[in-house]
Amino acid sequence: MPWHDVRLCPSVYVPAGDTDWKRLQVHMTLLGPVVLDIVQHFVERWNEVKKRKYRDDERFPWLSLPHDVEVAPNEAVARHPHLQKWREVGHKYHQRWNRNFPSRSVEEDPAYPIPQPGSCKVQVVRSVSDWSHGVLTEHSIQNAYIDLIKESKHFIYIATQDGDQVVNRIAGALVDRIIRAFNEGAKFKVIVCIPELPGFSGDVKTEGSLKTIMAAQYRSINRGGGSIYEKLREKGIEPLDYIRFYHLRAYDRINAPWESFISKMEQNSGVKFHEAQVALARQWIGQDPAGYLQEVTLAIPGPTTEAIVQSEKTSITTETVTIPQSSEEAREIVRKFESGAEGLRGDQDVSDNVAQHMLCDRTELADEKWSGTEEEELNAYVSELLYIHSKVMIVDDDKVIMGSANINDRSQKGDGDSEICLVVEDNEKIDSFMDGQPYRAGRFAATLRRKLFREHLGLIAPQTVTNGDSRVTSFMRPAPCRNEDETRFEQDALVADPLAEKTVLLFQKTAIENRKIFTEIFRPVPTNLVRTWAAYDNYVPKVKTGHVVPGIDLQRVKDRLAGVRGALVECPLDFLIDEKDFVTGPEWRGLNPTLPIYI
Repeated sequence: MPWHDVRLCPSVYVPAGDTDWKRLQVHMTLLGPVVLDIVQHFVERWNEVKKRKYRDDERFPWLSLPHDVEVAPNEAVARHPHLQKWREVGHKYHQRWNRNFPSRSVEEDPAYPIPQPGSCKVQVVRSVSDWSHGVLTEHSIQNAYIDLIKESKHFIYIATQDGDQVVNRIAGALVDRIIRAFNEGAKFKVIVCIPELPGFSGDVKTEGSLKTIMAAQYRSINRGGGSIYEKLREKGIEPLDYIRFYHLRAYDRINAPWESFISKMEQNSGVKFHEAQVALARQWIGQDPAGYLQEVTLAIPGPTTEAIVQSEKTSITTETVTIPQSSEEAREIVRKFESGAEGLRGDQDVSDNVAQHMLCDRTELADEKWSGTEEEELNAYVSELLYIHSKVMIVDDDKVIMGSANINDRSQKGDGDSEICLVVEDNEKIDSFMDGQPYRAGRFAATLRRKLFREHLGLIAPQTVTNGDSRVTSFMRPAPCRNEDETRFEQDALVADPLAEKTVLLFQKTAIENRKIFTEIFRPVPTNLVRTWAAYDNYVPKVKTGHVVPGIDLQRVKDRLAGVRGALVECPLDFLIDEKDFVTGPEWRGLNPTLPIYI
């Protein structure tokens, strides 16, 4: 699809106080002509699904492309094979596009003013094919990634949910670009942030999908015969001089001890915790359309000391809960359960979470109050990975590609998942530095990369939504509201130059120190301390997953966790490195298991 000038506002969101499945999310809002290309992608997808599954279902209308080809005859959509047919049968959008052209189909609406031209050039790229979209296979996302890597001059930052071996063309492009930098004697760095574990529950050793995807990631990085590090070392290059991999991890304190709080709430309210959970789910999900589901049976695992939430040794009890038949009934059950906390304890001074101390908070972890016992507080500290769900690459603080596509063949080749991304280049430049030299960086790319670095390193204020702070910041507003200029912040200056020695050392030292702290207090996996499955069995603590290891007192936990800065941790490259069967063997021949398994 063509390039367009638009206005963009990026946003980075990491919930500082939600200990349930933390995620790193990066997104943007935009306005301008490129929105039409996004609409075209949506209409094509909608109509293809309609044709295949709901052709005769009147609940789902055909959609018409909203483009006005009379005022924009040079757009490729003017030659779309279904343009006229969909216009005849499809539901039509209220025309708010192409309003900067005189056309009888355009209506002026004061609520939707014509956007002013923006400074960013944006192009929509896709992975689509006949099965997913009803079109010939298109892999323009892969083309864009490869071109951006080839054209890079100084630095690449990647945050992705998944990656593949060098047989994947993007991984191959990274290897080729690093080899070129080595041959030219040029300084060049690549930072890649990926999830510490794939998005599956279970034990790494026994859960097949979890183990397979972890192995696939290590086959991408440094083993298996075709990894990035192995290909570079074949050329006499030390990979760590050019490319490093990182994860994100967080800690928090659960402010709801069972014995002294939750169980007493049940007694006071007459509502069980699981009844309140089902009622809350009823509020969120709504009524069963068919009306068949009247109750739900929950499997409740007992306490475990096996380092996982549930295994074949875990005792299981069941509890059948009646599903509320109306939203009003569900709300009343939740209200009644919450009322059980009234007068139970005065915990107004007890924070709902303490994860904000990883960031630039105004208080210290040692200042946090607790109204239960020391043992309950010790058991309330937990750690889990901060799941990287973003798919973004920033090149030279000048260009960005962001969207839904992972760096694996399933997302990139076009004949797998349907994906969409935006390639962004900002014509507005700001004064910056690159490897100590003055540098004109694109505002969009540079400020987004700096914000991500600051989040990783704990150099931003907490984004806690439950502290009563009702201020609305520019980062909460969509385009065309410009984000506040943070380039003069002291914390921003610390990460302004991605190649400066002080920035590189800050990144590496923070990741190493955070990893040491989490290893001592929680012993998460993966870790460099585990090189074999035998070592794995000895290393994993016999406590519930993510809780403090036995033998550490509360004061030590607080003292050590107070030293965590941001969420950045180094990727443990030696995890299970002596277990050759982990990444080799007959099951890997002719198979890339990320394709059928991992989303």
